[in-house]
Amino acid sequence: MKAIRNLLILLAVLFPLFAHAVGEPYTQEKLDALNKAGKPALVFIYADWCPTCKAQDKILGELLPTDEFKGITTLRVNFDAQKPVIRAFGVKYQSTLIIFKNGKEASRVTAETDRERIAELLRKAL
Repeated sequence: MKAIRNLLILLAVLFPLFAHAVGEPYTQEKLDALNKAGKPALVFIYADWCPTCKAQDKILGELLPTDEFKGITTLRVNFDAQKPVIRAFGVKYQSTLIIFKNGKEASRVTAETDRERIAELLRKAL
């Protein structure tokens, strides 16, 4: 029993190290399908090493499941591993959030960590 308790404690400590950004991995096909269907989408450009991205991830993890924002699909783009996507979006920095509404980009922010400002951004998709 003690071994199980110790394992659970270890997992609780290590879990944040393995946590990843909210949403599902980005593909152009997924974004195209959401845009074609007129569904709201958030493209979250993040880097695993970025403290600002981690702060955004935490805020998005709190906001997106709420009734207000649950209809927004989040696609995450790894800043370090998906350079062609980064260039296609014209993004220069990680921690960029891009909102799509009715098939078109509605707004974007970079390095924003204020919860209410991120909520305002998400509302632009609704």
